[in-house]
Amino acid sequence: MKVAVVDYGSGNLASASRALALAAERLGLNAEVKITADPDWVAKADRIVLPGQGAFADCSAGLAAVSGMYDAIETATARGNPFLGICVGMQLMAQRGLEHAVTPGFGWIAGDVAEMPAAGLRLPQMGWNGLDFEPGAHKLLGGLMPGDHAYFVHSYALTGGNPAETIATTEYGGPVVAFVASGNRAGTQFHVEKSQEVGIRILMNFLEWAP
Repeated sequence: MKVAVVDYGSGNLASASRALALAAERLGLNAEVKITADPDWVAKADRIVLPGQGAFADCSAGLAAVSGMYDAIETATARGNPFLGICVGMQLMAQRGLEHAVTPGFGWIAGDVAEMPAAGLRLPQMGWNGLDFEPGAHKLLGGLMPGDHAYFVHSYALTGGNPAETIATTEYGGPVVAFVASGNRAGTQFHVEKSQEVGIRILMNFLEWAP
């Protein structure tokens, strides 16, 4: 199995790669996890992971600056290869980002990425927070229990989305979209690579996922 961690100048590439390698090891999978800016390698990968941190517009511009990468991700996912976006990588799945400017996303899921209302709480939301979901709602949640904690760092979140595409939320001054999935494309607002055993479990599920 070839697992591409897309390198477009965003952060957390090494930690995401290490977490994926650990997940593969626990499953006994012979997986090549590669941090790559090569669109040909991404297009041929069995799994694609798109990390991201910072502003939506900056990440979108960084991805567009890697010649052929948008098309490679579109091509691979259109033929059914599983995709996982992490943090801003998840946000890029949406129709638009409204951070600093109106920036188009991939448009794979409904909704815009806008500043969280947070009901007077401090932004960014930073730290551990519980996940709310229906047990058995999605294979990527296998082995988890409602209330399990994941690590969040963000001030913007998906709004106006399709409830059918939201598989888990968290609470921060109101419900916040934490985990989305549409077909073979999924994304976590939280950092799976920093979420310890919960994150490793999700990555194990992702490597075994056959949507």
